[in-house]
Amino acid sequence: MLVKMFGSRCEVAVHDFADLKKSLIHLAGCVTERKIGSPITDLVLNELAKKKKDIEDIPSYKTQSNKGNIMKSATIFLRDHEGKVIGALCINYDISLLMQFGGEIEEFIKFDDQHTKSENFFTSVQEVIHGMVDQVLDGFKKAPSLMSLEEKVECVRQLEEKGTFLIKGATDYVASVLGVSKFTVYNYLQKIRTINEFQTEEFVEH
Repeated sequence: MLVKMFGSRCEVAVHDFADLKKSLIHLAGCVTERKIGSPITDLVLNELAKKKKDIEDIPSYKTQSNKGNIMKSATIFLRDHEGKVIGALCINYDISLLMQFGGEIEEFIKFDDQHTKSENFFTSVQEVIHGMVDQVLDGFKKAPSLMSLEEKVECVRQLEEKGTFLIKGATDYVASVLGVSKFTVYNYLQKIRTINEFQTEEFVEH
């Protein structure tokens, strides 16, 4: 049932510890290419060497077939009514191809850390303006009514830098949020743009 569910890359083995030299009594799938009557594995022997109470199931560990395929394995110990370990159910899943795909996927989903950008996808122009204003205001950690003149100018400067005022209606909204008139915002912008132009001209001259 397990092999039918997980496909040909899955193998399920049942071991009977009555005879460890030929403990494999049932096998579905052929990932390890073993046959009925094969001996127990060294990993299981290591567990069996422990005291009964210390023997634990081994979930999700890495193994490798004789052909070099990488497998994800699990061993579940079977016990009798007295708690004695009498066998094991072992699952081996060949993940070699998945590891290859994983490498390809990891390469594809990797981002350029030097050019990390933040981008929001809005459904209306109003959402764009509101979102950009909220992002800038979050950096001041205070209500607009408590912001100083310098902080309000800085807020407008950051919004100008983000291109907020390229959107029609942005000035009115920013003014309402900051609690000033739109003419005050225009004055802030004129001052900011004048400073930016001066700095640009100064840089070019040098």
